[in-house]
Amino acid sequence: MAPEKAVLSDTNPELINLYEVVRDNVNNLIEILKNYRNEKEFYYFIRAQSPEKLSKLERAARTIYLNKTCYNGLYRVNKQGGFNVPFANYKNPTICDPNTLMQASNVLQGKILVCDDYLEVLKQYASEGDFIFLDPPYIPVSKYSDFKRYTKDFFDNDDHRELAEEVARLCEIGCNIILTNSNHPLVHELYKDYDIKVYQTKRYINSNAEKRIGEDVIVLAKQKKHIKIVKPKVPENQIGKFPGTRYMGSKQNLINAIWDVAHTLEIEKNIKFETVLDAFSGSSVVSYMFKAKGKTVYSNDFMSFSSNVAKAIVENNKVRLSNHDVDSLLVKGHGTGFIANTFKGLYFTDDENNFLDDVRARIDLLDCPYKKALAIAALSRACLKRRPRGIFTYVGNRYNDGRKDLQKSLHQHFLESIELYNDAVFDNGKKNITYNQDTMSLDVNCDLVYIDPPYYSPLSDNEYTRRYHFVEGLSKYWKDVDIQWGTKTKKFKKYETPFGNRVGAYEGFEKLFEKYKDSILMVSYSSNAFPTLEEMTELLRKFKNNVEVHQIHYRYSFGNQGHKVDDNNNQVQEYIFAGY
Repeated sequence: MAPEKAVLSDTNPELINLYEVVRDNVNNLIEILKNYRNEKEFYYFIRAQSPEKLSKLERAARTIYLNKTCYNGLYRVNKQGGFNVPFANYKNPTICDPNTLMQASNVLQGKILVCDDYLEVLKQYASEGDFIFLDPPYIPVSKYSDFKRYTKDFFDNDDHRELAEEVARLCEIGCNIILTNSNHPLVHELYKDYDIKVYQTKRYINSNAEKRIGEDVIVLAKQKKHIKIVKPKVPENQIGKFPGTRYMGSKQNLINAIWDVAHTLEIEKNIKFETVLDAFSGSSVVSYMFKAKGKTVYSNDFMSFSSNVAKAIVENNKVRLSNHDVDSLLVKGHGTGFIANTFKGLYFTDDENNFLDDVRARIDLLDCPYKKALAIAALSRACLKRRPRGIFTYVGNRYNDGRKDLQKSLHQHFLESIELYNDAVFDNGKKNITYNQDTMSLDVNCDLVYIDPPYYSPLSDNEYTRRYHFVEGLSKYWKDVDIQWGTKTKKFKKYETPFGNRVGAYEGFEKLFEKYKDSILMVSYSSNAFPTLEEMTELLRKFKNNVEVHQIHYRYSFGNQGHKVDDNNNQVQEYIFAGY
């Protein structure tokens, strides 16, 4: 195959540099290689060289030399990017093959060589009628297999799923694709809609010659003809499918007002935005709303529980839990007993604790991260719905008022929540991303940044970890948390936040406004919280020429204590600030 026009790409800079030198300077490359010796000491001298300190010609010669004299011709690097394959001690390897190099140089003339991520390359160059060959790092077929370390950045199962989505996109725009991989079940799952052929192949990197036989697959994905590319249409009622809970600070009842403010900026002020950062996503309903409005959403929260919900229905565009998945989650007997032993008699019955142990253990056996996120979100929601007031600041069942949710079993809530989360999954045609980080250290640039941090007020606490420590622990299975074993609730040490006092809240907002001063700023805040309305407006005006304040009457659904639900100043003004 010698096409007149071709684009060759790889993320390995040494490989692309080699191709460039072979194409543009092959004669000098040959002269250098003629002087290279098949000696152990010389090999490790060349291997120890830093490619960044060499000329393009020297780097190319080094790449060929190492390939010809290393063990089994294997290319492998460590996490720092250093080539780490040992010397092979071959008797007489062909270090320099002038004829082959000259032929390769002729073939590469006029060809485009790119060192970049394959997704970026395909986005820039692939078009209707193109033939595309994809040879990704193979999925390991045994625990001793290692086809990932061609660069310092590994290629894992999530990357393979992303690759399969790209193959589908290429077919849609009219490309023909051949893809190779190992004969692994995931490959057959990802490419089940295409022609897959299995071939026996010979390996050269196994120390046992009898085991140098493997099986590869070739996937043929043909172009889809006469197909009009249509952006996914989001149903008008999609926002109404968000699986709600009584989560503290949730903006589910305010999303129409929040969208009105944002949309007014676009329509009346002609301030356009396509990307949105929901910096404190909480319940994730605002992220979900912006996704439903067709925006690219970056959703972040420091709570694992919250970011997991966003991963399930904001980042995830297509994946749902199948009946088979649900059946596998309900198999008894896989639990570790951690929940049953740690939280015995605190929040749920013994049977329900055993149910949680078993299901949570089975979730970790799911291969797809989005399926895991959906299952964890459903299990967490089931706990919130089953628990009186949906919080874990007390033990026992004394606030059971007999409402319908409290009469259902945890098992029922789990199945209902799975159905709701499955129904909430939709594709808005954008690549939305979820983060679980401290917003102060988050490195994301967006057109609009929506800020809804914990409200500081002397009238009530804003400690999310105290209220929701159980579902937060459940989402990460209590990994990396410091359980306070001496407490009745078995809560864990709270996450640090600058919004825990008046001074910290003021300084926190100032840092956030400065950090995102180049973006449109939208802030939700309350009239019974600090900073005050005047202070917040003054802070925003430090960084924005125009500041608008929108007031909304709002009543919060619960207080810290039962008698305060109706008298704890929860009839408040909700402010939505817009700075631009």
